[in-house]
This record gives sequence, C-alpha cells and structure tokens, in this order.
Amino acid sequence: MSKNISYLFVLLAALLWGSIAAIGKLLLADLDNFQILFFTIFFAFISLFFIVFFQKKISIIKSYTKRDYLTFAWMGFLGIFFYPFFFYSALQLLSAQEAFIINYLWPIMVVVFTVLILKEKMTLKKIVGIICSFVGVIIVITKGDFSSLQFGSTTGILFAITGAIAYSLFSVFDKKQNYEKFTSMMFYYLFSFFCALIAVLFFSKIPMISTYQLIGLIWLGVFVNGLALAFWFFALKYGDAIKMSNMIFLTPFISLVYVHFLVGEKILASSVIGLMVIVTGIVIQSIGKNLPSKKLEIH
Repeated sequence: MSKNISYLFVLLAALLWGSIAAIGKLLLADLDNFQILFFTIFFAFISLFFIVFFQKKISIIKSYTKRDYLTFAWMGFLGIFFYPFFFYSALQLLSAQEAFIINYLWPIMVVVFTVLILKEKMTLKKIVGIICSFVGVIIVITKGDFSSLQFGSTTGILFAITGAIAYSLFSVFDKKQNYEKFTSMMFYYLFSFFCALIAVLFFSKIPMISTYQLIGLIWLGVFVNGLALAFWFFALKYGDAIKMSNMIFLTPFISLVYVHFLVGEKILASSVIGLMVIVTGIVIQSIGKNLPSKKLEIH
C-alpha cells in the first residue's frame, strides 16, 4: 500500500477526533455526562470488537493472562472512563472551545510524567515546551486579558485540567505496555463500560434517547472512538510516525471549525492564539525525538 494513503488515514482521524467537543456539547443539552459515557463507551466497544473480529485477531485474546485483564481494567478506568468523565464535566461548565483547548494540555503533561514515572531526562527543550504550553492555556482561560484574570468557571477549568492529567497518565502507562493495539483497546473499553454502567445506575439513569441523540452517541462511540483509532493506527503503520504525529496537531484547529458551525460559538482570537502557543510548546519538546506511536483516542 502506498505511503501516501497514510496522509488520508491521519486526516480522517483528525477530522473525527476534532468533532468530539462540538458533538459532546450538543448532547449535553439533554443528557448528563454519565449517560453520554454509558452509550459512547458501549458503542465504541462494539465497533472495536468488529474491527478485531474482521482483522482475525480474536485468537490473540487466548494469550492474555489474569494479570493482563487486571491491567486492562485499571487502564480502562483511568483513560476510557475517568478521563472523558472530567472532559464532559468541563464541557458542561465551559464553552466547547475552552474545554477542548485546555484539555489539549495532555501531550505536554505526558512529557512531565515520563520524567517523573519513566525517569526520562528533563532537558531545556522540554522545560521551554512545558512553559510555552502553560502560557497558552493561561491565554485561553483569561481570554487574553491578563490584567483582570477573570476566569469563566474555575470548576470547569479544574475539570478540564484533571481530565488532561488522567489522559496523560494513561498514555504514559500505556507506553510501558506491549499489547496488540486493537485487542487491548477493546478490553479497555469493555472494562470501562462496566464502570460506566455502575455510574449511570447509581448517579443517573439509563434514558430513552431520541433519534437525534442516538446519531450523536453513535458518532462519538463508533466513529470518534472506534474508526478514528483504526485510522490512526493505520496511518502509523503505513506512514512516518513523526510526520503523522505532527499532522495530528491539526485536530484542535479542526475542532474550532466544528464548534463554530455546529454549536454556534464565536471563536475568540485568544482561543486561536492560545492554541497556537500550546501546540508550539508541544512541537518544541518533540523536535528531534521519535514521537510515541500510540495516540490513544481522545482526545
């Protein structure tokens, strides 16, 4: 297969991932975050099961041990349940563009946790990248007005940052694993589904959903969490990992387009500037380095 197909795959992944904030914001008008998690995780698991089945990877499951399933359980809770719970909670309190951009701190937090957990060396380049990205977040949450320091929703900002921390930890721990990508992600979603089921039964209820809501939930579950992940893995398989990882930085900018046209939010100049500063920080710390070949969904 031509390497050029990798650009199509990564573009499709970015287009799908970029829609999560806008579609999530629309669904939150009628559903709560527990209900959205319950349905999207279920649909994502189903889509990943069919991907694993049609790729004839079911046999790989036989090699997994009880310890592997325990890993799938806590990793699924951290990255597939805990992270989106805080992301959707932030979406309830912030504008879609604010929640998504602040959440995009996760790549730079991966750098911090690889130093703290994996004992990688902290370099001047990494320090500059971290500072740059945090300055970008400050621009977004203050809307560029540093003198007044008026925040939209402090709780919403904390939710978005907590989600970013959870996903960065998930990404760092996933780097230590050596599981087959699709089967491991399928089990992450399976175990997180049980978490979502318990949560929705205890803190909310399983609602009757409209056709409109069903379309949105299927979009997030099947396309954003399922197909987008497959497109990303195929992009890494057939293309250059560094080029693909750089192209995925299109995702937050694509998200602003969705937010404007689907949600009707006015895109603030401070959001665009802050996002550019954040991405610059991510790129700075990534220069001359083989970027991780695993971008888990998100997000």
